[in-house]
Amino acid sequence: MSNVVTAVAMIAAAGVAAQWVAWRFQLPAIVLLLAAGALAGPVTGLVQPDVQFAGLVQPLVAVAVAIILFEGGLTLNFHEIAGTTKAVRRIVFIGAPVAFVLGSANAFYVAELSLWPALIFGGILVVTGPTVIIPLLRQAKLAKRPAALLRWEAILADPLGALIAVFVFEAFLVVSGQHHADTLLMRVALALVLGLAGGWFAGRALVWAFVNGHVPEYLKIPVILTTVIGTYAISNAVLEESGLLTVTMLGLALGNSRIASLGEVKRFKEIMTILLVSGVFIILTASLEPAALVSAFEPRTVAFVVLLLVVVRPVSVWLATIGTGLSLKERFLVGWIAPRGVVAVAVSGLFAGLLVARGVEDGARLVPLAFSVVVVTVIAHGFSIAPLARALGLSSGNGAGLLIVGANRFTVALAEKLGQKDIPVLISDRNWRRLSRARNAGVPTHFGEILSEVAEHTISLAPYSHLLAASDNDDYNALICTNFGPEIGRAEVLQIGRDDTESAQHRQLMVTLGGRPYLAACGGIEALDARLAQGWKVSATALSETYGKDRFLEERAQEAISLFILSAGGKLRPEPDLSQDTLKAGDTVFSLVPPENDA
Repeated sequence: MSNVVTAVAMIAAAGVAAQWVAWRFQLPAIVLLLAAGALAGPVTGLVQPDVQFAGLVQPLVAVAVAIILFEGGLTLNFHEIAGTTKAVRRIVFIGAPVAFVLGSANAFYVAELSLWPALIFGGILVVTGPTVIIPLLRQAKLAKRPAALLRWEAILADPLGALIAVFVFEAFLVVSGQHHADTLLMRVALALVLGLAGGWFAGRALVWAFVNGHVPEYLKIPVILTTVIGTYAISNAVLEESGLLTVTMLGLALGNSRIASLGEVKRFKEIMTILLVSGVFIILTASLEPAALVSAFEPRTVAFVVLLLVVVRPVSVWLATIGTGLSLKERFLVGWIAPRGVVAVAVSGLFAGLLVARGVEDGARLVPLAFSVVVVTVIAHGFSIAPLARALGLSSGNGAGLLIVGANRFTVALAEKLGQKDIPVLISDRNWRRLSRARNAGVPTHFGEILSEVAEHTISLAPYSHLLAASDNDDYNALICTNFGPEIGRAEVLQIGRDDTESAQHRQLMVTLGGRPYLAACGGIEALDARLAQGWKVSATALSETYGKDRFLEERAQEAISLFILSAGGKLRPEPDLSQDTLKAGDTVFSLVPPENDA
């Protein structure tokens, strides 16, 4: 028991540490998770899942993958793909079969697998994997359309690839005389009905129960989790791995409903998914035998992976996206990005055991091959997606941007100056007239309720590292910050008008309600607007080797108010303390200065 607990603790610690290092140094998290798993397993032997968890590894991984796919379906909203519906449909229903045929031929002729393992592996490699794609998209900050396309493909293709592999395996059993053809057809039909109709019906049943008050708030997440695992198990009892399709449809049904508490459910599922992805990757990598790592460098394996990257994936995507309205740059990017993840490895392990048990000896090669594909694609695509997106002009920015809620003199002046320094900025307001000043200044604007579902699907948060709530209603500002805190970061939502000298009890409330006080000593938005009306300006001062911090502070008016610092590395820091801040050449200081000090 103690060994199992120790192993769980090590896996959890290694997974969270890898995710944190990836965030801190802007590295692909999956690459670090693979490295952590290899270090914990084959290299040091500290974690040995097959020994420590006995026969529980495959069931645990299967349940984790089901929850991950459900969470992926939960995040897919039909409004997101208004401009890519045709492309998504083509990639799933045309690109996947093309990838299956080409991938199977690649496995048969290049990797030198026998026919049935090659066909099964070709089906498995149709998947791209939300466990890998979603962390990459979070890091790379792609433009909205290619990001939505890659996310939808990853989540919808995962169950499709697994089902193709299942159908091929069932066909193998029929050909080898272990099943009857009519039994296969009946099981396949029943699995599709359960997966498509059953998953959607289960999701709508949950929506009905929640909306009509039949489930209390504190039981909603447990009920959802139980339903996910239950529907997955029932579908798998009919046809192995068909449960992946069922839980994806269940997630789609819930994600496109109007449940009031859906935001809380999504955040909980996202946290669970991060933990599950981390744990599953480390467990599967730690399960590898050293010999499997060596086999990844065989010439036939290397040739197989190279052809998969530069021929199979691009050809299938380019054929599928003809006439879909995607630009050449978008097709090129989507045709390159296709990392494989947990599902590919987990399903490969399942069929490897089934094939070997039925006398197909080279079925054992599926797992080492799958890991070779996962490692190479994760590294190649993980490190290339961000620079390639920037080179193609398909990046939404470096994330050093400011989303402002509330149009007034101060916010327009601030946004205008930030925009002059190529910092992404957007002003949102519910009042069309108040936005006129921003429109006249050429500042990007959003007219409407920032908290509405429409705004959720039309405003991408990827370009913005901070949110500034600066309306003339402090309660509304607090609501904005509370809502966006989990999305942008609790420390990155700023609230004008909040006084940091409030009582201790009120300050405790501020931890979860409202945002971080911003310019609290300035008297609120009315006082800031009054300064602008008196001739104050927002200035931007760039520091250099010849014009450093000391000279800047010496020439700066004492009344000036520090607003932001844009570091030489492109990071935005709000309301800096210039006396304590380590300013250096390349930094830009944004300040609110009196008229005679306008810079």
